Amino acid sequence: MSGLKTSQAVDVQVRTRGQVPHGAGFYAQEKVLAAVGHVGEPVLAVQVKLTQAVNTSTHRPATAQAVVNVNGRPVRAHVAASTMFEAVDLLQERLTARLARARRHGQRGSGPNAQAWWDGPGHEHRPHRHHLPAEERRVVRRKSFSLARQTPEDALIDLEAMDRDFWVFTDLVSGHDSVIYREVRTGRHRMASLGPLGQEREIDGVLGVSTVPVPKSTVAEAVSRLEHTGLPFVFFNDEATGRGSVLYHRYDGHYGLITPSR
Repeated sequence: MSGLKTSQAVDVQVRTRGQVPHGAGFYAQEKVLAAVGHVGEPVLAVQVKLTQAVNTSTHRPATAQAVVNVNGRPVRAHVAASTMFEAVDLLQERLTARLARARRHGQRGSGPNAQAWWDGPGHEHRPHRHHLPAEERRVVRRKSFSLARQTPEDALIDLEAMDRDFWVFTDLVSGHDSVIYREVRTGRHRMASLGPLGQEREIDGVLGVSTVPVPKSTVAEAVSRLEHTGLPFVFFNDEATGRGSVLYHRYDGHYGLITPSR
């Protein structure tokens, strides 16, 4: 469906895929507008995507995703539920939390109490990945772009704002390709880098820095490692380029590959 101009002058573009229930698009517009209504900065655009899985046996067949452009900076939320209207309600809740975090960051910054700022809604409502047998999986999407040069703290902000499993960037100080991610076992944020390893440490009490060497491998070897570890992604030093790359599980069951442009 097309976007509608609202009384708040926010252009909400809603796209649907599959047999999305009648009225769900307008319901999503109302809920997302309620979420962005408390944002103090200009909201330049909002994109919403509603997807209803064809396979009715899927545990949570309804997914809802929103990307809000807040004064040039994107904030994203992605959820899944048993029904589309439930998914939209969860989307509003998660998006509201993401926007609040972005708003509070400028007020609180980092410091000894920063961990409380990052703690929030978990990933229990994130969509499940479709399972494919290992022999059927392919690297179906390759993305290459210039990595942002930023501090780990700013990379962490972008990770949370975009509701991602990981965020790849170039460390502003060291110049090394790096990744920030949420550790599956503990839920805490960690960072890995191609740079020299030091002692295990934390940045501002929020971000643990891994001392495990980033493996140097081919894409094929990274695929094998991803299959055997069961992790959502692997960060590796690509033998072909000498740059930090990420191979990750896509929601359709295949793999995606992120490589820095030279």
